[in-house]
Amino acid sequence: MVEIAAILLAAGASSRFKAAAGGDASKLVAPLAGKPLVRYAAEAALASPARPILVITGCDRGAVEAALDGLDLSFAHNAGYAQGLASSLQTGIAALPARVAGVLVLLGDMPAVTPALIDRLIAAFGERPDALAAAPTLDGRRGNPVLLSRVLFPAIAGLTGDEGARKLLDRAGPGQMIEVDVSGVGSVLDVDTPQALAEVRQAFEKQGDKRSR
Repeated sequence: MVEIAAILLAAGASSRFKAAAGGDASKLVAPLAGKPLVRYAAEAALASPARPILVITGCDRGAVEAALDGLDLSFAHNAGYAQGLASSLQTGIAALPARVAGVLVLLGDMPAVTPALIDRLIAAFGERPDALAAAPTLDGRRGNPVLLSRVLFPAIAGLTGDEGARKLLDRAGPGQMIEVDVSGVGSVLDVDTPQALAEVRQAFEKQGDKRSR
């Protein structure tokens, strides 16, 4: 079985959320059904085979670390988080052990990602370790998290600004990208504004936190 690590990106400034909310609290620590928002993605990763699990902090470092207190994961701080997403991705990859065949990249503001989804991505990549990446797709739309092969690590080191791996994946040739068809909105639901958080809260309350798989 191939070894896959996980990176949870939690370094952003939540500027859009803070501007709309009129405060300075990170959306990642906003309460959702009794837990901080960021804790959902972390717990989903912990329930999967992915190891190690590394949380990339930046803005609101202390609050994010406190929100994840007690979980069996590690932290890496990106002092240059203001430079954009690429710097956080690079910080995480630089801290990974050489033995891993790839890394699962999770976003801290996606609380509906489930362990089952992560398991499917890892299993799909395990069957095709020559592929560059594996990603969930919903009605033809690529979602998150994305599993990136170690082969892409050198190219990721050259990214700048808010460039994520999407640019690299768009260049992938036929057969290099594994698409895992999924149902439910877990792979595309993120929280950017207080209104979006309120809608997610309402959905979670109706479901009793039984998130779609």
